[in-house]
Amino acid sequence: MGRFEGQCVLVTGGARGIGAACVEGLAREGARVLAADVLRDEGEQLAERLGDAVEFAHLDVTSEEDWKRAVGQAEAWSGPIDHLVNNAGILGYGTVEDIEPAAFRHIIDVNLIGTFLGMHFVIPSMRRAGGGAIVNVSSTAGMMGYAQIGAYVASKWGVRGLTKSAALETGRDGIRVMSVHPGPIATPMTDGLGGEVTSSQPIPRFGTTDEVAKLVAYLLADATFSTGSEFVVDGGALLGPVVDLSGLAEA
Repeated sequence: MGRFEGQCVLVTGGARGIGAACVEGLAREGARVLAADVLRDEGEQLAERLGDAVEFAHLDVTSEEDWKRAVGQAEAWSGPIDHLVNNAGILGYGTVEDIEPAAFRHIIDVNLIGTFLGMHFVIPSMRRAGGGAIVNVSSTAGMMGYAQIGAYVASKWGVRGLTKSAALETGRDGIRVMSVHPGPIATPMTDGLGGEVTSSQPIPRFGTTDEVAKLVAYLLADATFSTGSEFVVDGGALLGPVVDLSGLAEA
């Protein structure tokens, strides 16, 4: 028996990257997973590959109607939703001065409003399930600032704060809410970034989607006394760069 036997999990951005790794890992441990994404072809291919444990739902996380349909689809297929992984997100570049307001709003809509809508529409289903857990995928950009991606940073700080409010509101109903903060992870979103991004980290490489998925599964199943907390999976990036100070010690 897997840790998620008989449980229903909805994963957004589930067609590829971190989301697909979560879908696969949770299904492997017995969950029935609704893989929700705007990427229909990739999502349907994933569901076909993983078999009866996975079903695809087309979901634009900024659409209230899409969320209503996805929750209804999950409940018709597998009953009330036990767990939610709010993973869908986009990245856009531009300084605060240069980025177009419409582009800024779009990133906020997907990354932050999409996370809000997920909790707004799924929490009632989780109450019907008797409780559960929500993991909101933020970023190290939800813990510090980065130049050139201010909209992304703002959205991910927002996800971190919203997680804490939701945790306060739902804890006594048996619903835990946590945020995960990946650093540089090898996904389609980070294609094109070179090794210089990770070379100064204590663990000087990109993380894998499977490493994030394992943390998400642990939080959903086993972190039963944690809520409102943030969990970092970043190769030590937030610690700061590894700097060789041996020359100073010898001077």
